[in-house]
Amino acid sequence: MSFQHSQSFSSPSAPLQVAFDRRELSVVLSLYGRMVAAGEWRDYGISCLRELAVFSVFKRTADHPLYRIEKRPKLRQRQGMYSVVSMDGQILKRGHELKTVLRVLDRQLIRAVK
Repeated sequence: MSFQHSQSFSSPSAPLQVAFDRRELSVVLSLYGRMVAAGEWRDYGISCLRELAVFSVFKRTADHPLYRIEKRPKLRQRQGMYSVVSMDGQILKRGHELKTVLRVLDRQLIRAVK
């Protein structure tokens, strides 16, 4: 009886986890700073997973996230790899450009200032 070792089918160039790069974090943290200054957001969390990276924003530390900003590279050729997801799981905006996707949250800032 012989045993064969199974090999994983993932490509050697595939990253072990997805993360936001410096440019993307700069855009997200800029929005985060404006929302904190307006008193809308208070805390954030970053998760780097195998399939996606998530920037979660919270009103209070112990709560569920108000919004999740997700980066899913597998959707790059389809709907776009960036999305904003609300607390109840509804996708508010999806697209190829992060700044364009985050405009849906900028509108909330305009309403908060009024």
